[in-house]
Amino acid sequence: MNIYKNKKPALFFLIPAFLFMIVFLYYPFFQNILNSFMKIKNLGGAAKGLNDPIYKNYLKLLTDENVLIALKNTGIMIIVTLVGQVGIAIILAMLVDNIKRGAKFFRIVYFFPIVISATALGVLFNLIFQFDGGMLSQLVGHNVNWKESFPLTVMMTPVTWQYVGFYFIILVTGLNNISDELYESASIDGATRWQRVRYISWPLLHNVVCTCSVLAVTGALKVFDLPWVMFPNGAPLGKTWLTGTYMYYKTMQSPDIDYSSAIALIIVILGVVLSKVVNKIFKERDY
Repeated sequence: MNIYKNKKPALFFLIPAFLFMIVFLYYPFFQNILNSFMKIKNLGGAAKGLNDPIYKNYLKLLTDENVLIALKNTGIMIIVTLVGQVGIAIILAMLVDNIKRGAKFFRIVYFFPIVISATALGVLFNLIFQFDGGMLSQLVGHNVNWKESFPLTVMMTPVTWQYVGFYFIILVTGLNNISDELYESASIDGATRWQRVRYISWPLLHNVVCTCSVLAVTGALKVFDLPWVMFPNGAPLGKTWLTGTYMYYKTMQSPDIDYSSAIALIIVILGVVLSKVVNKIFKERDY
C-alpha cells in the first residue's frame, strides 16, 4: 500500500504528458492569439508587424457576412446535434436496453457509421443527393437539385447519421451500469415498463446525458470533414459555411492567416461558453 502513498512516481509519469500539452496545445493556442493581432497573410510566412488598429480582425468579424452565415449555421448544427444525435441516441439506447434478443446486433449496427471515414461518407451522400441520377432523385421520379434547394438539410443529415452511434454507445453503457435490482424491486411493486424508464432509467442516466450534451455542443463547433467534402468552399453560393469550414478556407484556400486566427479564437470562446451553458442547463445531480 506504500506505493499509493508515495506520489513521486506518479509525478514522474505526468511530466511527459504535461510537456506534450505545453508544446502541442498551450503554445499553439497562445501563439494563435498573438497571430490574430498581427499582419500574416501566407501560411508559414513571417508576421509584418501589428495590425492597424491592433483589433482590426475582430472588427472585420462583425461585418463579414460569411462569419454571420457560419455562426448561424453552426447554431443550427448545435440544435440538430442535440436533438438529432443525442435525442435519437437516447431513444435507441432505451429501446435496445429493453430487449432481450438481438441487443448485440443492434449495438453493432448503430455504432457502425462512426467507424467509417468521414471522407468516404461524404462521397457516399454526394451520390445519394446527386442531381442527375442520384438515389433520391430516382426515388422521387425526377431530377432534383437537393444541394441547391436544401443545402443545410443535405449537409447535416450525414453528420447526424454518423454520430448517433457514438452517443448511443455511451448511453447504453450508462444504462448497463444501473443495477438490475432496482428494476426488479419496481416490478414487484407493480411498476410498468414505462414507469421503470421514467422513474429509474432516466433519472440515473441524467449525468450521462449531460456529458453527451456537452460533447455534442463542442463537437458541433468543430465539425469540418463531412461538410467540406460535400460543400467545398461553402458551396452553393457560400450558404453552407460553418465556423470550422470557413476558418479552414481562410487559412488554406484564401490565405489570410491573422484573420483565420481570430476566427479560431472565436470558436474556442464559443466552445467554452456554450459548454458552461449546457452544464448549467443539464446540471449533474447526485443520487
